[in-house]
Amino acid sequence: MSERIVVLGAGFAGLELATILSEGLGEEAGVTLIDDGDAFVFGYSKLDVMFGHAEPESVRIPYATFAKPGVRLLRETITAIDPETRTVTTDEGEHEADVLVVALGADYDYAATPGLLEGGNEFYSVAGAERVRDVLPTFTKGRAVVGVCGAPFKCPPAPSEAALLLHDFLAERGVRDDCDISLVMGFETPIPPSPDTSAALLEAFAERGIAFLGGSKVASLDPAASVATLENGSEIPFDLFLGVPKHRAPDVVLASGMAEDGYVPVDSRTLETRFPGVYAVGDVATVGVPKAGVFSEGAARVVAATIVARRTGGAPPAGFDGRGSCYIEFGGGRVGRVDIDFLSGPKPTGTLKEPSEELVAGKRHFGASRRARWFS
Repeated sequence: MSERIVVLGAGFAGLELATILSEGLGEEAGVTLIDDGDAFVFGYSKLDVMFGHAEPESVRIPYATFAKPGVRLLRETITAIDPETRTVTTDEGEHEADVLVVALGADYDYAATPGLLEGGNEFYSVAGAERVRDVLPTFTKGRAVVGVCGAPFKCPPAPSEAALLLHDFLAERGVRDDCDISLVMGFETPIPPSPDTSAALLEAFAERGIAFLGGSKVASLDPAASVATLENGSEIPFDLFLGVPKHRAPDVVLASGMAEDGYVPVDSRTLETRFPGVYAVGDVATVGVPKAGVFSEGAARVVAATIVARRTGGAPPAGFDGRGSCYIEFGGGRVGRVDIDFLSGPKPTGTLKEPSEELVAGKRHFGASRRARWFS
């Protein structure tokens, strides 16, 4: 009997892992992929929805179109994980694994920022982005604040992108001169590992009159007074608040006993947890890299290659290198790219590929290639 591989979560990590195992092991892969959703959405698509460039349904890729030899994708809700026995309980029953891979991503802890849902608008979920899309046309004057409420958070460039695209949105409607835009985050610079990228973003902010307020996260919102209070005690009034909620591992992961400080610690090279036969990949894990799809994908490749090598007698992979590239919307129809190496040197390093119209095609290819690989 072939080894039973259970993968929890069909995001970047889960889809890439299942695809590689199918390619390497075929019908004998023995993979069960479990997710309670019905579709995959690229994170960057939420900005497209938010600014009216795409309809919510158009950015959803149904899991029904996922079909790989040796893989079954089950739409079930995970209710318990026992890492000691590698047993997963769902609303449909139990799944026992020889190899268990937790790739459930990070959830949003709205309650951690009092007043966020009552007085602000989060744009990190598809539903939130859709609500913001309906709110933005009503904002014609006043103070807009893009605020980060916790760290780490998914896609570190996204708040900067939101501020720049908001500038474009307001300028196109002829109301930019009547609006102030501020970006608040806990980082001292927009992209700390890449000084060049941070400098380019700060320059773009300055050119557009966007205030960057780094070094303190948003602690709470007062909906009645329309004031955001930062962790350092300062207050910022707003007429429109666009928030990045605090993140944490899903409740079922926290209840499993796998997590420490909100996430699952792993060996940064192998992605192994302290439980034999249990791996954690992507945003749910503490690895030393940002919470972004490209890094989740890279980690999944290492785990998949490890499993394939063990099954086929091949050489094990070198280990997760912590390298990845993120596309960044600079507004004005231009896209930049930052190439970052987090694990190979004494400290993370990043290199900026200057914003251009050509990189718009590069970003488009990034999404199209994954869509074809996972869902064709």
